[in-house]
Amino acid sequence: MSEYKEPSGWAIGWTAFAGITMLMAGGWWMISGLVALFNSEFFVVTQNYIFKFDVTTWGWVHLIIGLLVLLAGFGLFSGQVWARTVGVIIAVFMGLASFAWLPYYPVWAIVYIVASMAIIWALTVHGRDITT
Repeated sequence: MSEYKEPSGWAIGWTAFAGITMLMAGGWWMISGLVALFNSEFFVVTQNYIFKFDVTTWGWVHLIIGLLVLLAGFGLFSGQVWARTVGVIIAVFMGLASFAWLPYYPVWAIVYIVASMAIIWALTVHGRDITT
């Protein structure tokens, strides 16, 4: 027999924070991707960096990751288990891609890395609480 334990407001709040952060981060990534696709001169490209990709390639990477994060953010609010799993996986990739993107636009890359870490923490610690 299992006991029902009411989730704390903090737990639900952190999960909602992760969902809202995923929606915002997905939007940011999509905007960054569109900017890279339409105006490749906007981003500063440095020399001698290990991850050498064309700015257009980074634009597509950001657009696709942004769309996936946005969809998982919406799924999180509907209580979908897949959205939590996808959210953590995509947040890991978002953080790694942001690290590789540091030389192109360092301020946004750092913001993305911090947002990725917050999403991972909130979904792994409190992700189940929004569904109860």
